[in-house]
Formats: sequence, C-alpha cells, structure tokens
Amino acid sequence: MNKDGFFGKWGGAFIPEILHETFEQLKSSFKEAKEDPDFWQQYLDIMSTYSCRPTPLTFAENLTRHFGGAKIYIKREDLNHTGAHKANNVMGQGLLVKRMGKKRVIAETGAGQHGVATATMAAKFGLECTIYMGEVDMLRQRPNVFWMEKMGATVVPVKDGSKTLKDAINEAFRDWVTNVDSTHYVLGTACGPAPFPEMVSWFQSIIGTEAQQQILAQHGKPPARVYACVGGGSNAMGIFQGFLDNNAVELVGVEAGGKGIATGHHAARLCGVDASPGVAQGYKTMFLQNDDGQMLETHSVAAGLDYVGVSPILADLAEKKRVRFASATDDEVMQALDLTMRMEGIIPALESAHGFVQAFKEAPLLGPDDAIIINQSGRGDKDIFTIAHAFNDPSWKEFIIARGKEYDK
Repeated sequence: MNKDGFFGKWGGAFIPEILHETFEQLKSSFKEAKEDPDFWQQYLDIMSTYSCRPTPLTFAENLTRHFGGAKIYIKREDLNHTGAHKANNVMGQGLLVKRMGKKRVIAETGAGQHGVATATMAAKFGLECTIYMGEVDMLRQRPNVFWMEKMGATVVPVKDGSKTLKDAINEAFRDWVTNVDSTHYVLGTACGPAPFPEMVSWFQSIIGTEAQQQILAQHGKPPARVYACVGGGSNAMGIFQGFLDNNAVELVGVEAGGKGIATGHHAARLCGVDASPGVAQGYKTMFLQNDDGQMLETHSVAAGLDYVGVSPILADLAEKKRVRFASATDDEVMQALDLTMRMEGIIPALESAHGFVQAFKEAPLLGPDDAIIINQSGRGDKDIFTIAHAFNDPSWKEFIIARGKEYDK
C-alpha cells in the first residue's frame, strides 16, 4: 500500500471533509498500534483467553477419502468466539477504540456475524453499540439479530435500496458523519476508505499465521492450494496472508455465483462479466454497476456474500494474478454443505461453503502427497432457516408464519 492508501490502482480514501479529521486520528492510532509490540501482544492475549484462539486445522479424512487426490484440511474459524472469523477484526478494533477514547461503536452487517461480533466486543469493553442491517438480511438472519439485541446493541433495519449489505454500509456512514466525535465505525470487511482495508486485513492475518504453522506441523510442508469464500474479502485476506510470500501455494477466492453468472443474479466481481472499476463508499475497486455507474442488485443464498464491491487488496492481487478467482452457484453450495455435514459432521456457513465447492472440484486433480486448506470462515447455525428452506424442510415455514412475515428467498 502506498501513502495514499492505494494497492496498485485500487483503494484510496474518498471521504467527505467532515470525516477528514476522524480518519487522520484513526490512521495515526492504527500506525502507532502497528509499531507497538505490546499492542499486538495484548491483541493475541485477548484472542487466546476470550476468543478460543488458535482455532484448529482439521484433517477432513472422510472427504479426502471420498474425493481422492489431495488431503483436505479445514481451518476452523467456526470455532472462534461468536462462530466466525469476524471476532478477530472487531476485538482488534475494540482495542483501538479504547486507545482513541471513544465511547460508541457502530457497524454494518449482512450475514449478522459481524454484527454479533461487534455487539459482543461492545459488551466486553462497555461501549454503546448500534448495528445497521438490511431489512431482507434481518429476516433471513433472525437468530443473529436476536443475539445482537440481547447483548445490548440497537439493531436498525435499513429499508433503502436492496435492503442488504451495501445499504447497511451507507446508513452506517451517515451515522458516522453525524457522530464523529463520540463514535468509531467498526467496518467489518477489508473494504472502504483507507486505512480500513489494511487494518481489517492486519487483524485477520492471525488466521493465516496460525494455518501456516499448523499445516507444516500436520502435513510437513505447505499446501498446494488455499481456498476461501470472497464477499468483501476479510476472511480470504486473513488466511491468504499466511501464504502470500510463497508463490508455490496457489490462492483461490470463490465468489457468489448465485443463480449463475449468465443470469445476472450473482455477486461475482472478479470472475464475472458485470463488474467494472468505480468509486463508491469511500474507495476504488471493482463494482457491479451499470454504464452510468449505478450499482446493480446482487444475489446470493449467503447473506454475507451479496456485496456489490470487493476488497481493493484482492482487486490488486487479482490483477497481479497472485489470487485466482472462481464462483459457486447457490445449488452447488447446498450440495457441498450437505456433503460436508453428512461426511464430517461439520456445518459450514453458507458463505464458507462457497470455498468448499471449488475445493471439492479441484481436490481430485491433485496428488495424495498434496494438501489443500479450506478456510471455514463461519458456522451454519445462523443459516438454519435458509438451509431448511433450500432442503424443502417444512420448519422454515412454521417459523416465518409464527412471526407473521413472508419469507423472501
């Protein structure tokens, strides 16, 4: 990253003047924290005593036998506190909030995992907390909304636009502009204006650091490939950083293919045909947009992958061909999820299952001396009703009817 927050031609900080001083304070505090070994040790300590780190690297023996080819390992971020990788970032930002002396945090959330993690951090550190969440996502991720509220957060439904993640981000920025003195925006993914992409990636790098050490201990050498789903990009950046310097390890990001790239109902920015360079929400990256620069509606069975943009760091790595990108359709995701549950007793989040799809396609093409790692960014508890609906289980209908609402697939 250069001094202006760009990764190659992607990134930057396109912000209103009212936020300039706030961003200067954030950049200064983050720079000081990065240069302070005591801060990183404090972060490691709280992640080990409060958030169950290091998370295990699980050898998927049954899936390996089923597919043949490479040994399949799963990095278990689902066992991190709050059930996903999101805690890594929010606990780090929470320590920064304490360093800056602010008393209130706000956040956006799509799948709800970032919202739960932020509410958890706010409860732990005694901060006031407001979470913005698209109305559509609130319905399909109701269990997470419940936990956010029980931990004391105010969850605000966003009714504008597509009522999903990008709209929640817009509302969170509006709040921040109004409350800059007291509030920190805990952005949940490696997107947005600098220094957020670098900062979120730094805290998430704990995943890759652990995975790199664990695969050497268990397999004796680096993996042939590492797979991760890609929404905004925080979990992918987290695990990829453990292997970026080793060009022998291929890094594979898997985006939401939705109903198929050709249908237009997807969220594939780096492997699709509907994205183009643009500036929105404070940074430059590849966005799904029309010729007039208006953002397109996205679709994914996974609430956390239907974001219209992508991390500028991943856009740069894609351009440099250091990361290869693929997509997985909703149907493929459900098949991979079903197989993983039945063969390993592990329930990936719908987001994470996108990475499993591509890994399952490619594992048989490698040799038995090779290993691959799939980053399971979260667990599927939050997706229970979406999954039940996809599997035609009647329980989802009973749940929605009991709440007097219609379920929008």
